[in-house]
Amino acid sequence: MNHKYKPALFWFAVLTAFATFLLIGLGGLVTSHEAGMSVPDWPNSYGYNMFLFPVKDWIGGIFYEHTHRLLATVVGMFTTILAVWLFGKEARPFLRWGGLFIFAFGIYFYLKHAPEAPLCCGAGIIVFAASFFWPRCEQSPRWLQWLGITAFLLVIVQGVIGGLRVRLNMDYLGIPHGAIAQTFLILTAAIALFTSRWWHRTETEKPKTVPGGLRRHVLYVTILIFIQLVIGATMRHQHAGLSIWDFPLAHGQLWPATTPEAIANYNAHRPPGTVGHPVTAFEVNLQMIHRLVALLIFLGVTAAAFLARKKLGGADGLAKFAWFWFGLLLVQISLGAATIWSNKAADITTLHVMGGALALLTGALWWLMAARRTRQAEQL
Repeated sequence: MNHKYKPALFWFAVLTAFATFLLIGLGGLVTSHEAGMSVPDWPNSYGYNMFLFPVKDWIGGIFYEHTHRLLATVVGMFTTILAVWLFGKEARPFLRWGGLFIFAFGIYFYLKHAPEAPLCCGAGIIVFAASFFWPRCEQSPRWLQWLGITAFLLVIVQGVIGGLRVRLNMDYLGIPHGAIAQTFLILTAAIALFTSRWWHRTETEKPKTVPGGLRRHVLYVTILIFIQLVIGATMRHQHAGLSIWDFPLAHGQLWPATTPEAIANYNAHRPPGTVGHPVTAFEVNLQMIHRLVALLIFLGVTAAAFLARKKLGGADGLAKFAWFWFGLLLVQISLGAATIWSNKAADITTLHVMGGALALLTGALWWLMAARRTRQAEQL
């Protein structure tokens, strides 16, 4: 089923993906500043409704954690609007009845003297009113609607995991929280791609096919980047500071010793200002695995860039995109080294986190675009 290009829908999808990218960066700042429990309650903030928490109290780690929550709420709202927008004018009855339902909940909260009552009633009125002005565009293809629903459900799961991380005070819930964030970024960016002018243009223009071997290579490297990001999230949520603080060597060796005596020596000579519990042999080995996987990723992206130029030609858009990926990896490796040399300075560490997310997204979008081009070339 062909569907018309809707510029407003596309740009809103881009906005949602961009806000998600910023949210990942803000989450990195929360972890880098050890601010994960600066606001110890959820969904409220020190007993206040999240949106009514006094600005004068946004200080220290509270600033990072609270703004992270607010931006997460904005992303959730954007995702909800995006998911509904994909249903076009067919969403109007849903919005009308949904607004009344939310307003009824607001009345219930009001009778219970709950602080959520004003916001809930206001949201219900806004949603109800929006049903009369909602875009009259045709609905998107069913598969794209399901992607929107998936994004909506995923953002709810992400919010619940983030809340449980606070309510249960479990650091390790930050690992699946980070993994889902990366998955959600890819999903929102994919929706933006599927609603773009480029995606529609390829329906009428016969593109050049992309060899299956090159597409599989990029897919495997992208999966490896995702695994690397999970390893990185595991390292950050151990709250042990740097387990290895020199680079390119590791404690002066190619592979550091992890005997009890060596670990005790590392902990006795940690850089000044290091925050966190003593490092362990597991953490040292995990850091080395992180470095090895980084090397494999760099080699894989380098090969992808050269293969794309060879198979597609240097002027091809995907070939240029592959070289952008290569340049991004060079920057990312530099940020990784700077993270170590700066003893995990919060700003540099956060840029490293965001660079990893961008590298993952680049690989995923490259693969989706290559798959689209190949399919269109085979059909036309």
